[in-house]
Amino acid sequence: MANTRARLEVRQAEARDVSAIAALVRRAYEDLPAYTFGEIRGQMNNYPEGCFVAKLDGKLVGYCATMRVTKAMAMRAHTWDEITGNGFGSRHIPNGDWLYGYEMCVDPKVRGTRIGRRLYEERRALAEWLELSGIVFGGRMPNYTRNRRKVTDPQDYLNKVVEGKIHDPVLRFQLANGFEPIGILEGYLPEDKKSKANAVHMVWRNPYVDSEQPKKFRLPRDVESVRIATCQMQARAVKDYEEFMRGVEYFVDVAADYEADFILFPELFTLPLLSFADQELSSQESIEALSAYTPRIRTALSKMALEYNINIIGGSHPTRMEDGDIHNVAYICLRDGSIHEQEKIHATPNEAYWWNIKGGDSIDAIQTDCGPIGVLICYDSEFPELARRLVDEGARIIFVPFCTDSRQGYMRVRYCAQARAIENQCFVVMSGNVGNLPNVGNMDIQYAQSCILTPCDFPFARDGIAAEASENVETLTISDVNLADLSWARAEGTVRNLGDRRFDLYRIEWDGRVGKPGDAAGVAEDAGGRPLGTRTMGGG
Repeated sequence: MANTRARLEVRQAEARDVSAIAALVRRAYEDLPAYTFGEIRGQMNNYPEGCFVAKLDGKLVGYCATMRVTKAMAMRAHTWDEITGNGFGSRHIPNGDWLYGYEMCVDPKVRGTRIGRRLYEERRALAEWLELSGIVFGGRMPNYTRNRRKVTDPQDYLNKVVEGKIHDPVLRFQLANGFEPIGILEGYLPEDKKSKANAVHMVWRNPYVDSEQPKKFRLPRDVESVRIATCQMQARAVKDYEEFMRGVEYFVDVAADYEADFILFPELFTLPLLSFADQELSSQESIEALSAYTPRIRTALSKMALEYNINIIGGSHPTRMEDGDIHNVAYICLRDGSIHEQEKIHATPNEAYWWNIKGGDSIDAIQTDCGPIGVLICYDSEFPELARRLVDEGARIIFVPFCTDSRQGYMRVRYCAQARAIENQCFVVMSGNVGNLPNVGNMDIQYAQSCILTPCDFPFARDGIAAEASENVETLTISDVNLADLSWARAEGTVRNLGDRRFDLYRIEWDGRVGKPGDAAGVAEDAGGRPLGTRTMGGG
């Protein structure tokens, strides 16, 4: 008799599952807002070991998201937004002694096949393997509104469910899986109308761990090395497109010889393509001429990334979009052959006036073979909310291509980039142009000192600078950074900016249209083409 393939697969969630997870959550919770793709990517990136999916006959039918937290975080009163970092799972504590389950959903069409139980078993197995104290979450009570007149308050409702006097399918399932209620979390999820925003504070205690003397976790000082090259590029006149690209390829070749994982080029690094025009072009003519090179630039950078086995952050290049507007776009060409785009969100007054450049409307982390990264083009680094979104999605390196004419302008970007590194406990890489371009308007003088910046804490360089170029000299600056140092700093550092945020007082609320199905950015839609919302329910 022939063997048959297993119908059910339960495994760790992967980046390729993002779209299917978003669609599943929409099917499972039609009465609640759904996740953006960026939030789902953040959940996986921030703690990949805690996110699981279940696939039945090849279709994704279950998903759960989990993170590690401290006992203090787990046991005190909290809201879903507060403890999950607004749905991104970004308050994950690498050395936390409790697992916190903040998402669990199963396709309504397959309920009864114990998919939820299997996902709970994966969580329990993870907690036991790590020797954690247990699992905590806020469980929904969806029949509370229906039975509101039969009880005095949420606690009374919980008591009657436990006594078997009222039926609640969600609470019954959680009780059957060995969880015990320890109280009510009021205002846990305002969007959950059926539960009147309440949730039951549920706990499972690991029987293999002594609750009186829980294990203390220290994060090992591992090595997760990434080599970064930042190209401080001379703006020089060239005779044709081929000469310009030879100059670009030279730096890619050198960075590859040093086995760099990334090379970053400056903002507007393609402006030398205007230098061989017969006469100085007007601002509008310049933009049209540059935008015409876009397909060739994308193809050339992608080809180099493949051939030299290096991830290329292509500075930025003015591009006319389908709606006719000009945007300042970074083309990120990865060594696996994929091409990603990141538009500059905030056009400077200079760009808007001279070139009529419009700001983009989408920003998200980009998946690479060295983990998720982010790109903030020059002025965007001066807006803290953008970097925070990228880091919430899991980015540990933020690349900042810039183009500044004076030292004052440069220092604005430099100081803000250093602040982003500190407040987000991440690495920030800067790359700028130097020199000038005759006959190219708005490129009269350039000032740059490209660098690789770090948080300011014990594992990093004393002054927060991993590497730095000489001022106004064309050069390639290369340095190794240890991504594992970021994890250590976030868990055991002198300050812990990400974990210590006061979500009970403030948070950033992103428009639901931000973020797209691709790995970079855009609008998330379900299978029916409806835009997905800003976040969904938690609850287990």
